[in-house]
Amino acid sequence: MSHPIEHLASAEAHANPPTPLSSRFTRFKRWALALLTAAIAAAGLALLVLPVPSAHAQSKGELRIGYQKSASLFVLQKAQGTLEKKLAPLGFGVKWVEFPAGPQLLEGLNVGAVDVGYVGEAPPIFAQAAGAQFVYFGFDPAAPRAEAILVTKDSPIKSVADLKGRKVALNKGSNVHYLLVKQLEKHGLKLSDIQPVYLAPADGRAAFESKNVDAWVIWDPFQAAAEKATGARVLADGTGGVVNNHQYYLGARNFVTRNPKVIEALFADSVSQGIWLKKNLRQAAELIAPLQGLPVEVVELALQRYEFNVKPITAAVAADQQKIADTFFDLKLIPKAIKVSEAVVVSQP
Repeated sequence: MSHPIEHLASAEAHANPPTPLSSRFTRFKRWALALLTAAIAAAGLALLVLPVPSAHAQSKGELRIGYQKSASLFVLQKAQGTLEKKLAPLGFGVKWVEFPAGPQLLEGLNVGAVDVGYVGEAPPIFAQAAGAQFVYFGFDPAAPRAEAILVTKDSPIKSVADLKGRKVALNKGSNVHYLLVKQLEKHGLKLSDIQPVYLAPADGRAAFESKNVDAWVIWDPFQAAAEKATGARVLADGTGGVVNNHQYYLGARNFVTRNPKVIEALFADSVSQGIWLKKNLRQAAELIAPLQGLPVEVVELALQRYEFNVKPITAAVAADQQKIADTFFDLKLIPKAIKVSEAVVVSQP
C-alpha cells in the first residue's frame, strides 16, 4: 500500500504537467519519501530487536545482614566482599548493618531493618521472651574459651567461690550472664550471693581497671584486650562442660524459608572464610584489627578461641538453648517461659 504522501505527490503531478526541471524535482521528492519511509521502518524494527535485560540478570533483592564489630568472621567477610560474589549469580546484593550489641541487633531484626543476624546464646532468649519474631537457622561450634570471668593480675581472688559478696560486672542479657550463673552453681553459689553490676563492655572495662568491681565477666575480643593490656587473669571460663557458648545465625522466618539458595550461599561463604581464617590467623587478624580498632595481637588471640563452621540447627542444639531459657526463667531474668523450638528451623539431628 502506498504512503498518503505519495498520493498527494501524484495528484499534484496530474494537475500541473511538469516541466523538465519540475519533473526532476518530483523524482527527487519520491526518492526522499522512499528513503524516509525506509528509515522509519528500519527504526521500528530496531526497537523490536533491541536486547531486553534478562530476568535472571536483574536484581532480585538485597540480603541485609546485622552484625557487631566483635563478630570477627562477619567483619572479615564484609572486608573481603566474598559474600557479594557468591550472591551475585542469584541476583542478590548485600547490605551490612552494624549494631552495638546483640539485643539491639535482635530489635532491628524484629522491626524488619535486617533479614539475618549473628549473635550469642542469650540475646535471642531475652528477645523471644519479649515477643520478637525471628528464627534460628544456623549455629557455630562451641567456643567455651571465648568468654571468661576475669580478675586483675594482683587480685586476691583465687576461685569462683571467692566471689561471694563481691561486685561482679557483666553485660545483662548476654552470653556471659549464663556463664556466670553456671560457674556460681558449680561452686555452690547463687546469683544472689554476689553483687551483679550490669555494665556494657566499655563501662565494664573501666570499672574493672579502676577496681570499682572485683571481677568482670566478658567475651572476646574484649576479653583478649583486657588480658593483653592489663594482664587480667582468667578466673574461669566455659570449659569443662560448664557452657557451650554457641553463636547463632538468626533471620526473619519468611526470608529464610523463601530464600534457601541465599542462606546456602551465606553458609558456604562463612565456612570457606572460617577455614581460611583458622589457617591464616595472623593474616586474618591483620585484616580485622583495624576495622575493630584493636591491636593485631588482641584479635589474633581472640580468633584462636572461636570456631567458625556454621551448620543448620539440630534438635540437640535447640535443646541446649532451651536449658538456658529455662534457667533464665527460673532466675526471673525473663518475664515468661518460652519454647525455643517455636523459633527454630531444625535440620536432621
